Amino acid sequence: MNRLCIIPCGAKKIWDTAAAPSGPCPAKRAYTSPLHRKCQAYADRFFDHWTILSAKHGFLLPDDKVYENYNVAFGSGHPEIISLHELKRQVSEKRFDRFEEVVVLGGKKFTKIVPEVFSGETRIYFPLVGSRGIGDMLQRLNRALERNEPFDGLLE
Repeated sequence: MNRLCIIPCGAKKIWDTAAAPSGPCPAKRAYTSPLHRKCQAYADRFFDHWTILSAKHGFLLPDDKVYENYNVAFGSGHPEIISLHELKRQVSEKRFDRFEEVVVLGGKKFTKIVPEVFSGETRIYFPLVGSRGIGDMLQRLNRALERNEPFDGLLE
């Protein structure tokens, strides 16, 4: 099946650590929060294609560069939040519109964004929505990784 996994970026970044690089960093290394790291491990294990969704940069492929620290979150009202129009453009430019199924490892705020930027023919799943917070999300991701079983109903 032709599938894409979308994972959240996270507020904690490599520039917040003692090991901070002096310049740009690949997106797959830029975000350091426990939830991001666990989502990335899940995406690596169960998907051939995945992307990070950043409120500032939009869809980042693992090797796309992030040039500096920032603090922009969806729903925050920050002026640098990427527009739905720009996200739709990226979906087309990065050829994400070729995927039949999209699995989003984010919370409720992603349910308002992701369906707006993909066509109505794309099946979109939010397996972590309904979790009781980040701790619950981490437990669910840990269980799936330990058992080597993706969330129910996501593989044929």
